[in-house]
Amino acid sequence: MAQQDAQYTQYMYNTIAINPAYAGNRGMLSAVALHRSQWVGLEGAPETQSLSVHSPVGLGALGLGLSIVNDKIGPSSETYFNGDISYTIQTGIESNLSFGLKLGGHVLDVNFNELNIFDPTDGAFQENIDNRFTPNIGTGVYFHSDKFYAGLSAPNLLRNEHFEPSNNDNRQSFVAAERIHYYFTSGYVFDVNPSLKFKPSTMIKAVSGAPLQVDVSANFLISEKLTLGAAYRLDAAVSGMLAYQVSDQFLVGLAYDRDTTELGNTQYQDGSFEVFLRFEMFKSYDRMLTPRFF
Repeated sequence: MAQQDAQYTQYMYNTIAINPAYAGNRGMLSAVALHRSQWVGLEGAPETQSLSVHSPVGLGALGLGLSIVNDKIGPSSETYFNGDISYTIQTGIESNLSFGLKLGGHVLDVNFNELNIFDPTDGAFQENIDNRFTPNIGTGVYFHSDKFYAGLSAPNLLRNEHFEPSNNDNRQSFVAAERIHYYFTSGYVFDVNPSLKFKPSTMIKAVSGAPLQVDVSANFLISEKLTLGAAYRLDAAVSGMLAYQVSDQFLVGLAYDRDTTELGNTQYQDGSFEVFLRFEMFKSYDRMLTPRFF
């Protein structure tokens, strides 16, 4: 069983989850809570909850962040606890380059009672996996100007494999493996007119043993309040996205995915839903009259 990183459609609002260099890049304390239900109606389908908080420190060159992610799929559940630290250098009048480090770990639980096991006498499946801790270290770089951004990251650099004792000749049975995930993100903001901005963006995810995942999206920000967008995941899904700036502090968003694979044409699932809430806190004299679109 291969362990994959949690999947996000609204990655542009949750960059800290995949790139530690983003810590503090909003220029204020920023917190994001997100829930994703994938393939709703399908038994054992993935579910993800995440909570992240990050902020610049001091004069802003240093950024710190904390995140918790709970990812459940089938009989397995993983909970990630990570701390992020970034350092930013100014490369131009309106451009910055940040370097980040992610440190933490995650806890793996597997309930084999939820599986239909071919050989119930196999010792590898006699006892569940409970609270198995694995350390984590990740890294990333992030560049942005007032209109453009790009990031490259690997949030988990440790390749771990999990084994359990087997009744067959006292050997060990392979249970799960964690692969290194590489992410590239980028986007650009076009000012169509004073009340309309257009931002195309992309995320590319590469992991050994899995097809390359390419997400492309297009979002329109209307009057600094309403964001409407659509996305396409190559050979996988199409998505619709909606976000609304409720106040200076609160942004709420919703996304719906529909698979373009054979799974999406079945009656066993009703697509995937994702909802998030972002809270940002800053001093009154730093009030952002035109919030950054990334």
